[in-house]
Amino acid sequence: MLPSPTVAHAADGTPIAYQLQGDGFPLVLLAGQANTHRWWDGIREDFHTTHATLTLDWRGVGDSGKPEEGYSTPEFAEDVVAVLDALDIERADVYGTSMGGRVAQWLAARHPQRVRRLVLGCTSPGGPHAVERDMTVRRALAQPDQRAALATLIDLMYTPAWRADHPGPYRTLGDPHLLPHARRGHLLASNRHDAWDVLPDITAPTLVLHGDEDRMTPADNVPLLAARIPDARSHLFRGARHAYFEECRPAASDLVHDFLTTDL
Repeated sequence: MLPSPTVAHAADGTPIAYQLQGDGFPLVLLAGQANTHRWWDGIREDFHTTHATLTLDWRGVGDSGKPEEGYSTPEFAEDVVAVLDALDIERADVYGTSMGGRVAQWLAARHPQRVRRLVLGCTSPGGPHAVERDMTVRRALAQPDQRAALATLIDLMYTPAWRADHPGPYRTLGDPHLLPHARRGHLLASNRHDAWDVLPDITAPTLVLHGDEDRMTPADNVPLLAARIPDARSHLFRGARHAYFEECRPAASDLVHDFLTTDL
């Protein structure tokens, strides 16, 4: 019999499952749209020399509750706060990728006292100021042939050269048990994200990371975020796609680790 997951409860009562590993200053790792904490498998260990890593399953995925409501990036950020409160964590470093980066923007802007340092990966500010993926990508992901759509998603995540040496299974392709209403909720949360007006409120030192061949979330969003967030710095991984954090490991993890542990 599997043990019961460790959960906190969001403001609306939704159980939010979380996973805490390691010792040290807390590092919150936020996964992409419709994904569980497994997104970070094989990566989180890179930070355990200095940090305890904290992941969670977004509402609607994994071991968290599956409510009909509450799917937006600001509300996801409040779910993260509920987990921090349950663990009596007053302040943490935060590393969010893809939709997790969108959530991290709200977390750092609305709760600046909770975020010591911030890393935003393969993400965008959302709204009319963002550079969106082109219609070719959108149509390929939305096509009715699910096997073809999955092949498109894998190709957007990883380069062919990397896939040749790493045939999977991949952990970044979404929760396979996702219910239809949660799938819609996560899609709308990402599509409706617009943190442009609050980005200047971020006070945490910020590092923006991206793969320069990312077509899922174009790298043209990097200078937008870096210019909008006070004193942010950025780095592009050459030849990398959306899952740069996995394909460019250990270089990406080393860069993040140095940013989190070096005096600025």
